Amino acid sequence: MTRSAEFGATVSQGIRAAQPDLVVYRLRSDQTGDPGPRIGLVVSKAVGNAVQRHRVSRQLRHVARAVIDDLTPADRLVIRALPGSRHALSRRLEQELRTALERISARAGAGA
Repeated sequence: MTRSAEFGATVSQGIRAAQPDLVVYRLRSDQTGDPGPRIGLVVSKAVGNAVQRHRVSRQLRHVARAVIDDLTPADRLVIRALPGSRHALSRRLEQELRTALERISARAGAGA
């Protein structure tokens, strides 16, 4: 994701799941123009200095690639890093992301 409007819509209208180091928002888009799932990252200054934020961003991009096959083409995902993520290993971030996606799927299934 690159547009602020996409981030805003996903965060405000999507289903949220919090983990110790991440908060994940998912929104199923009804637009058919964008191919494949779209993923955006939010790594604020609360995470740390620029070096730490870039490291966390790289880790999250790697982790997102590992779960992209589990998403549908209509999915819009925003992953927001919390300050504890600067000390987390990629394996832990991936597990937290998978857990959050499972919780979101369970909520979406219960609400449908």
